[in-house]
Amino acid sequence: MSTFLEAMKRARAGDNDQLEIAVTTLDLANINPLVRTEKGRDLAWILLEVIQRTRIPKIEQISASTSGDPFVFHSYENGAIEISFKETAGWRFSSSTTAALPHLLDELSDVDNLAQAPDEGTTLAFVDMVIQSGMIPADWKVQRFILENWQWAAILFVILVGVILDKLVTLLLSIAVRFWRKRYSVGAFRQISDSILRPFGLMVLAFAWWAGINMLGLPGPALVILLISVKFIACLSTVWGAYRLVDLIAAFLLDIAGRTSGKVDDALVPLITKTMKVFVTVMGIVFIAENLDIDVTSLLAGLGLGGLAFALAAKDVAGNLFGSVTVLLDQTFHVGDWIIVGDVEGSVEHLGFRSTRVRTFYNSVVSVPNSIFITATVDNMGQRTYRRLSCKLSITYDTPPERIEAFCEAIRELVRQHPYTRKDYFHIYLNEFGASAIEILIYVFWETPEWGTELRERHRFLLDCLRVAKQLGVEFAYPTQTLYLKQSENESQIPAKTPFTPASSERDAFIFGRTQAQAIVAATTGSGVVPPPVSPNDYLNTE
Repeated sequence: MSTFLEAMKRARAGDNDQLEIAVTTLDLANINPLVRTEKGRDLAWILLEVIQRTRIPKIEQISASTSGDPFVFHSYENGAIEISFKETAGWRFSSSTTAALPHLLDELSDVDNLAQAPDEGTTLAFVDMVIQSGMIPADWKVQRFILENWQWAAILFVILVGVILDKLVTLLLSIAVRFWRKRYSVGAFRQISDSILRPFGLMVLAFAWWAGINMLGLPGPALVILLISVKFIACLSTVWGAYRLVDLIAAFLLDIAGRTSGKVDDALVPLITKTMKVFVTVMGIVFIAENLDIDVTSLLAGLGLGGLAFALAAKDVAGNLFGSVTVLLDQTFHVGDWIIVGDVEGSVEHLGFRSTRVRTFYNSVVSVPNSIFITATVDNMGQRTYRRLSCKLSITYDTPPERIEAFCEAIRELVRQHPYTRKDYFHIYLNEFGASAIEILIYVFWETPEWGTELRERHRFLLDCLRVAKQLGVEFAYPTQTLYLKQSENESQIPAKTPFTPASSERDAFIFGRTQAQAIVAATTGSGVVPPPVSPNDYLNTE
């Protein structure tokens, strides 16, 4: 009794911590834990009012026993104020007393408070003060279905006020976001929705409902249902608001990433955003569980016992996570790169925790698990500085050697003249004798930013090759076969083009062949001359 009265005296002076101490003197075992705090505060004020309307307690007249029968302060028609002893809790105002307090206050409605002066305010809550003042008609105090009529009307009014505040706050926030986006935002912030701050309107609604419901003095079961609903809405709006704040942070990071030339941050921002959202989800679950009086400790302990089974089941998830980390650390590829992984070829569209989305060249989307990138061979075509063309031009065998030389040099000049070709490294040479044509190797690189430009420049180059061939009179060969018909003995033979004499010896033939070869080399390269290796200056030769 002494603890309760002293704590309530200080609580009236504005010390809310003392009110919590006063609540601990009440046996609230029969009140649902979800509303025990709110209901306990109301009952503490009602108990103080009932005691002060009964008589001023004299502490010295109360027994100082540490155990024994309950101490009855006063008995009323609707119950009694008694303090009982429990082995586990000590002396407390009994649960029967806390249950009877609202009825005791009604019974003493016409009795003045003996402990306060007439000009002092009442210690009762707002709803109890209204009830005691007689402002509510007797017909409205009738309980027809669970609650009294005036309580149903008050709940409806509280709901209406909360909805109006929600709509009003949401509208004001939308206007503020729209104004800020048009005036000040740049980059990724221009994509922000007008309703990004919508959860904060829901928070205002939940707060209005919570404040209003606590003022109505509702019975325990109804208060449990309503406050659980309001708490859930408040927690949900808080988590939702945290998600929207993560979206704002993501827009800020994307804006920074867009101003940099590197691509690592472009892939890192979505991962950071998802990590923050997972963190918000976990913390939100814990937050909701705590507010709904769910034992989070036992829940976490259960997860710890099942950790091994969970780890085995999440083996693939862990592999995908490490795969995404590997891609980021090694910079295997970036968003927008053209990659080839196994049978998948296309442009990287999104890098996530579990998988990477690749847009193929026939416009489908393939999701590749990130665990593959730990061991798979990734051909990153997007990292190419140059794009290569390696092909062979087939010309007819009757093309003179001098014309072949002119044709090869003309193609080299095309490489030097085209704007996107690599000038310091290319090869155009007569490469081999095919079955039906002379093969000229064309080995050229283009320095182009993307595939479309490469195709256009390759198209221009090959067309110019055709034009040069037409100008020089070089004909391209087709796969052909020549059929010779054997002539009769009396028909004229094909005249010999070489001055070989009939029945010349093998030695004479060797000497003749060597002499002809030496003459050709002397006329072209030069006898005894060793040409230097190919150097970049040869590619840049414009003489």
